[in-house]
Amino acid sequence: MKILHAADLHVDSPLRGLSRYEGAPEDDLRLATRRALDNLVRLAIDLAVDAVLLAGDVYDGDWNDYQTGLHFSKQMSILKQAGIPVYMVSGNHDAKNRVMRTLKLPANVHVLATGEPETVRNEEAGLAVHGQGFARWDLTDNLAIGYPVRDGGLFNVGLLHTGLEGGYSEHKRYAPCTVADLEARNYDYWALGHVHKQEIVSREPWIVYPGNIQGRHARETGPKGCVVVTVDDRLRVASVEHHDLDTARWAHEEVDVTGRNDIDQVLSLAEERFQEIPQGRLTAVRVTLLGATSAHTALWRDRERILNELRAAAGQFPNLWLEKVKIRTSGEDGGDSREGASGILTDLHRTLAALGADPEGLLARLSSHPLIGRIPAESKGPEGIAPNDPAWVRGLADEAFQLVESLFQEGR
Repeated sequence: MKILHAADLHVDSPLRGLSRYEGAPEDDLRLATRRALDNLVRLAIDLAVDAVLLAGDVYDGDWNDYQTGLHFSKQMSILKQAGIPVYMVSGNHDAKNRVMRTLKLPANVHVLATGEPETVRNEEAGLAVHGQGFARWDLTDNLAIGYPVRDGGLFNVGLLHTGLEGGYSEHKRYAPCTVADLEARNYDYWALGHVHKQEIVSREPWIVYPGNIQGRHARETGPKGCVVVTVDDRLRVASVEHHDLDTARWAHEEVDVTGRNDIDQVLSLAEERFQEIPQGRLTAVRVTLLGATSAHTALWRDRERILNELRAAAGQFPNLWLEKVKIRTSGEDGGDSREGASGILTDLHRTLAALGADPEGLLARLSSHPLIGRIPAESKGPEGIAPNDPAWVRGLADEAFQLVESLFQEGR
């Protein structure tokens, strides 16, 4: 038996903020989630899998565009024609979505219940799928402890959208449970969703996050796709293999410019890195310049020039787009050139350092500012303005200091 396990499709995720970037391949990135879904269906047919498991968040929040649901339904119909059943549970995003609640799906798609755990058996394949979807988006109940006992003589799968306790602080706490809760059900394989990074949590029993099928922003880097589970004649997992589905990829490149004396040398070093990036698919790359360099102040002063020159260099490669350049360099004296240079800079740095050491106080000061309430929704998110994220606020404070320091040095 072969089973394809995927999660977090987020079909037609809005990918907000791309219009802010010059030359952004908006159409390619906006269609990427659909194309990844198409790749999923094609892979399932090519491998002649016995079932497809979708562990939540097929859709992406609440909007009224039925075209998204129709595209998903069409792809499920293609699987139906190939004789492949689909078993899915709703996740927190699906529970918000009106399309998910109203659109009728093909008969091969089994959407498991939300009121209580449900078991769907496929005797011909030797498969029992246990699962429960989200009845509401803000579900914080432990669903796993209510899952039924295993079915004897079948390969038992637990299908669940959950934030496992421990180690997943970047993901919201939806339907939380522990590994011990899953182990107690004595299933053969747990098909999880919600965490967007692929991870094999356990092999006894198998507990797997396949990650999302398409990276949606610069924090979701690297290959994205699904896993294919092969089950042997003894109804035991023989292998779990990742398969890429993404059509666009996000990448971070850290370029150490230590010892480089001027901007041209820094640019040359970064441009050389572009040649090392695989060109098989569209890649949106973020470059971070690191290291101690005498060009530190010039880099901050001429950051617009650097961005545009590197964007032009990236444009020489047909599948490469430079999303952003971050400057995280320091002066060759260890970044302490501010000491003795200006009492104002020293005081500013001391103040920002104190605020950075008190993230709660920093957030309290920022959240009370009247401008926070005026930030448009499309500017918020993981790669936008995030005033409730201490890391984002600290980074903003650091960038502000670097900018002030570069302007001070320029005026000396």
